[in-house]
Amino acid sequence: MTYAAPIADMRFALEACADLWSLRERFPDLDEDLLAAILEGAGALAGETLAPLNRSGDRARISLANDVVTTPRGFAEAYQAYKDGGWQGLAADPTYGGQGLPRAVALAVMESVHAANMAFGLLPMLTLGAIEAIEQHGAPDQKALYLEKLISGEWSGAMNLTEPQAGSDVGALTTKAVPQADGSYAITGQKIFITWGEHDLAPNIIHLVLARIEGAPAGSKGISLFIVPKFRDADGSRNAVRCIGLEEKMGIHASPTCTMAFEGATGWLIGEENRGLVAMFTMMNAARLNVGMEGVAVAEAAYQKALAYAKERKQGGALIIEHPDVRRMLMTMRAKIQAGRAICYACAVAADGDDKPMEDVLTPIAKSWSTDMGVEVASLGVQVHGGMGFVEQGGAAQFFRDARIAPIYEGTNGIQAIDLYGRKLLGDRGEAMRRVIDMAREAAGQSKDARVATHLGDAANALETATDYMLSAARDDALAGASAYLALAGDVVGGMLLARGVAKTSDAAQSAVLNYYADTVLARAGAHLPLIKLTAAPLAALG
Repeated sequence: MTYAAPIADMRFALEACADLWSLRERFPDLDEDLLAAILEGAGALAGETLAPLNRSGDRARISLANDVVTTPRGFAEAYQAYKDGGWQGLAADPTYGGQGLPRAVALAVMESVHAANMAFGLLPMLTLGAIEAIEQHGAPDQKALYLEKLISGEWSGAMNLTEPQAGSDVGALTTKAVPQADGSYAITGQKIFITWGEHDLAPNIIHLVLARIEGAPAGSKGISLFIVPKFRDADGSRNAVRCIGLEEKMGIHASPTCTMAFEGATGWLIGEENRGLVAMFTMMNAARLNVGMEGVAVAEAAYQKALAYAKERKQGGALIIEHPDVRRMLMTMRAKIQAGRAICYACAVAADGDDKPMEDVLTPIAKSWSTDMGVEVASLGVQVHGGMGFVEQGGAAQFFRDARIAPIYEGTNGIQAIDLYGRKLLGDRGEAMRRVIDMAREAAGQSKDARVATHLGDAANALETATDYMLSAARDDALAGASAYLALAGDVVGGMLLARGVAKTSDAAQSAVLNYYADTVLARAGAHLPLIKLTAAPLAALG
């Protein structure tokens, strides 16, 4: 696989659309030259080291023997290069060796990593979640013990939430934690679908594990979070945690998805007893945004491959890129990728700027809209290839297979829609969403293109109508339309950000992308309204 980081598109989305430089006072060490160096350096790592391993890793897969997971050839060297480059700690606390840069910049780096090799990128992504959880909820001694090695990449991290009988309903978990005399806990239970829960790339893996302390309340109110290292801290001995199985998956074949057994493993409480969900959501929100970026990244890789194929494949005596329908597919891919990229970056900038209401409302949109888009774009990439897209030799199928997990990861996209409605919209009675609507109308008013202004303005009106309905509807009726509501919100946010960016530049290519997005996505925004207002009654016919 070949991949070239689309640095011009990334910088446009970061700087013009997501307004990165509004953070100058918070991050005075970041300037245009440093940003360029970071994006170019990450792009070189992605293109030269990670991308060549994407296809070979997919074919070789991983293996488990004697509790040890072996990764494909070349992954150890690639991880060493990633670690040596200091990429893991870009946005981490400088006290523990991080660089203290904006999360938006670190997210852009992760875009290149995931686009080049999503299976590999999941490893540092999970470590980022562990870093954030320990930074925000760990005791001083825990920060001193774990953060430096996680931030340097010497150790990796893993999230252990899901159990066979408790998927998204973490309140149903049965993993137990028994207090020990030395202040530790003995953790016993089984976790499934644990990404990079075991591997041979780092000498220690720091598991963050949800469990219930004996005597704790039932349900989610009785859940605590524990740090369970693969090797114990005091004497370096092997802890009682092991991988007992690997999932055979549709995609991301080079990424181990483990069943983990905790057999009286030594763990330490992070945060307060029975407050594990608070710490878990620190990891989860970070992961949700990163997974949204995965959707953008794999879509970009699929687009680059489809574009290259269209420029070399002849059909009917002409290159297929000359066919209007192929151009339609490619332009759809590019426009939606750029919108998703801007949404994810804008969410990260909101987090960096401590704009919590905007971060909260954008997180489920970034995760859900961008990953659904990633599947759609990867599917279009297969279509551009025709028959060669459907066979594995063509290489396009892998992007579709890999992308398909992202709408499921870290709370399915249906759960994101429920979150947008139940926690975010009802939580502030639509205040943050009305800010989004006002921003869209402002961007429409600033547009120099009449069609863009009309389509974006009409889409903002549709979102306002939908928001009023969601706030007034009965709960079941609102939930029936929640996914369509999120899709509409994503369409509007993407258009608003692209329009904001184009208003700041004179880039003809970005203007063309915006115009196409307005004519094909924003122009159909009102079509979401019947689905949003469907109500729960027709769904009862299912029985």
